[in-house]
Amino acid sequence: MALKSKICGISDTKTLKFLVNHKNSPEFVGFIVNYPKSIRYVDKKKLEELFKIKKKKSLYVAVLVNPKRKILEEIKDLPFDYYQLYDCDFKETSAIKEKYNKKIISAITVKNEHDVKKYKSYTNVADIFLFDSKGYEKSMSFNHSYIKDINFKKEVMLAGDIQVNDDLEKYNKIADIIDISGGLESFGFKDISKIEIFLKKMQNFNNEN
Repeated sequence: MALKSKICGISDTKTLKFLVNHKNSPEFVGFIVNYPKSIRYVDKKKLEELFKIKKKKSLYVAVLVNPKRKILEEIKDLPFDYYQLYDCDFKETSAIKEKYNKKIISAITVKNEHDVKKYKSYTNVADIFLFDSKGYEKSMSFNHSYIKDINFKKEVMLAGDIQVNDDLEKYNKIADIIDISGGLESFGFKDISKIEIFLKKMQNFNNEN
């Protein structure tokens, strides 16, 4: 099965145009919707501007940290395919999924091996499990061996300090989707040249495998 990618933290029209029109566009494009601490945060006005760009093959992901009703109502008509939820328990996640009819990426933040077991709480509601570091807006990693030998029975997305020059094979052994953001930036902004290198690298890897 091909390794998929999500490029996250898109906040400008130039980068989004480049991604959606690329011949090897990523399977997922993520937007930081309600977390102002992140330099990649985009408010509703900016999202509306971004979404004037014609959406093509990529699936759009709203990254949400413990979202309240107000923000969920504000974005409900925007063209998001998935809600990526941090700090939401099973009950909250289920209510959001049912009310807004979105697929769910349940984000499990990992510091130690015990944290990984939290995925079990979301088995009946998550469409994808995301394993991320505790860093949130900071680029941090965690010990990927924690998830290496578990059969999650759902697609697994991996985030946390993934870099453009990393060995894709090591990710392919433990995940279905890699989630990259800061690794495609220079001086805090998305770097088109790094994105081009990454997308070509993904294509070559999948062609060889």
